[in-house]
Amino acid sequence: MLNQKRVVIDYVSPSVNNGLFYIKRVVDEIVNVCAFILADGHDVLGASVLYKHEKEKKWRETRMALDVNDEWIASFTVEKQGLYTYKVEGWVDHALNWQHGIERKIEDGQFVKSELLEGVAFLKEIKNHCNENDGFYLDHLINIFQDEQHYDEAVKEAMSDRLHHLFFEFPEKDLVNTSNDFQVYVDRKKARFSTWYEFFPRSAGEQEGVHGTFKDCERLLPRVQNMGFDTLYFPPIHPIGEVNRKGKNNTTEAKEGDVGSPWGIGSQHGGHKAIHPQLGSLEDFKQLIEKAKEHGIEIAMDYALQAAPDHPWVKDHPEWFKWRPDGTVQYAENPPKKYQDILPIYWESTVYENLWKECLDILMYWIDCGIRVFRVDNPHTKPFYFWNWIINQVKAKHPDVIFLAEAFTAPKVMQQLAKQGYTQSYTYFTWRNNKHELTEYMEELTKTELREYMQPNFWPNTPDINPFHLQGANEAKHIQRYVLAATLSSSIGIYGPVFEYMISEALLGREEYMNSEKFQFTHYDWSKENKLTTVISKVNRIRKEHEALQQTNNITFCHVENNNLMAYYKWNDAKNDQLLIVVSLDDYGMQQGSIKLPLHHMGIKHDQAFEVHDLVTNSRYSWTGEWNFVELHPTLPFHIFKINK
Repeated sequence: MLNQKRVVIDYVSPSVNNGLFYIKRVVDEIVNVCAFILADGHDVLGASVLYKHEKEKKWRETRMALDVNDEWIASFTVEKQGLYTYKVEGWVDHALNWQHGIERKIEDGQFVKSELLEGVAFLKEIKNHCNENDGFYLDHLINIFQDEQHYDEAVKEAMSDRLHHLFFEFPEKDLVNTSNDFQVYVDRKKARFSTWYEFFPRSAGEQEGVHGTFKDCERLLPRVQNMGFDTLYFPPIHPIGEVNRKGKNNTTEAKEGDVGSPWGIGSQHGGHKAIHPQLGSLEDFKQLIEKAKEHGIEIAMDYALQAAPDHPWVKDHPEWFKWRPDGTVQYAENPPKKYQDILPIYWESTVYENLWKECLDILMYWIDCGIRVFRVDNPHTKPFYFWNWIINQVKAKHPDVIFLAEAFTAPKVMQQLAKQGYTQSYTYFTWRNNKHELTEYMEELTKTELREYMQPNFWPNTPDINPFHLQGANEAKHIQRYVLAATLSSSIGIYGPVFEYMISEALLGREEYMNSEKFQFTHYDWSKENKLTTVISKVNRIRKEHEALQQTNNITFCHVENNNLMAYYKWNDAKNDQLLIVVSLDDYGMQQGSIKLPLHHMGIKHDQAFEVHDLVTNSRYSWTGEWNFVELHPTLPFHIFKINK
């Protein structure tokens, strides 16, 4: 039997691949829904967004409003973690259509006795749904609509706001059409706002030449906390392979005492569920996790699905690797890089189910130890649908878990990983250096569909990437890069203490560190403080105090007639925290210019005076009008202004 419909629902947003993948939010964020809703003729329509949490049985409803050009809008707030489903429904609203029609006839001076009688049916329908007081009111209308002696009163009430309100609150939904279901996954707030610090535990030792331990890492927790970081990420902490171990500076033959790369996982001491014996015991690691929590820090582990040639898997599960006719396995490559110390997993193995289950078991093991954040190494070299499966398996039991995709690869590959479930993603920020590149990239991340499912995490450097613009760079450049990362994106990270100590010696012509910690441990004076550590600490404290910096998408770039100056306006949803950030891209010279402010967006009149409060220097300035002058020097190449109206 045909289902008669008149209402068309088209282009529901936000959605990803027309609902194939979920959009992403964090607790207490808003989902702004828009849909094209139309019907033949000129009847009045009604529309709603229906939504519910996965653990709720009943749909909640919020009415949509007609905006422009048949585009309807509504919003709802996601209040708890987990999966929400939402959909749009539309209907022909015959009651409101009747009221609209009778109003036009009354205004034209027509006699509407028949129309009043038609309205009685609508009154009787909504009387069954409203409260006692409104029920008495509707009984009165039913009587006067049928009594010519009360015609004047009936005409007045037929057009009343009260009746309109009742029709709106209790619609008779005729010829309802409903869109497909769409989903939004809601994470805890750390998924949207996090500040990461990375260092190698084996370099945490107090004495030069002595391998660091988890106890040494405990000693450094106050430093990480004082600098304002809430996530401490360690490269792999597992036993390191001894077969084909890499030497210092990635040499193919290790000498006696060379410690190898932590990503060459597995040896006689165990695999992915074991800990490198020189770092300490499992109990030491669990204690570190708890001590970190006392400092407001979460430990993030590296999840790297690969094996050294002497990993226990190679002997116990040879079917998880692809063997060549001569009995060898091709080591991992990412030309021109070669990883002779790593065997790639064979994901097309006929026993892939056992492999997948073991990979899941690794995650569950560390989650049981207290880990809730994972940085995943090279996820783009594993099947996309594997990630969809494993992330959903983990989230079903542990919704707090956060996954960061370390995938510096093709844009659509990075996007697909985010669609398949990754919470956060590394980005191209590391290589975006000038005003045009930065602005264009931010517009892509925040003004396109990417904003709905890809949460960027901006890293100025990583152990793998020593970008050319930081090689030999001065203090101003390092400050500039950190401030840009920390104010453009709500999730950021640095590899330290290399970054804040401005250690940038590189291999000639390559974006790689000389004497890389990936292949040796390094001794640092962890007590050293400098201007950069001070600035980082101050900026991170500002991030924690201001909601405008705790999300990425609310950003508007301001026009400045100077390509060495970037200015952008950020705000929170309530608009009670509004910031203006100005950054100089000149590492050596003074730069000045006038900034054109989006006053209307800020809620400021053109002739209104307002205060800008520099949150770094505590200076205050009075500005008036759309254009205002700034001057920045390399000594402090940025402003973070709080707008006070």
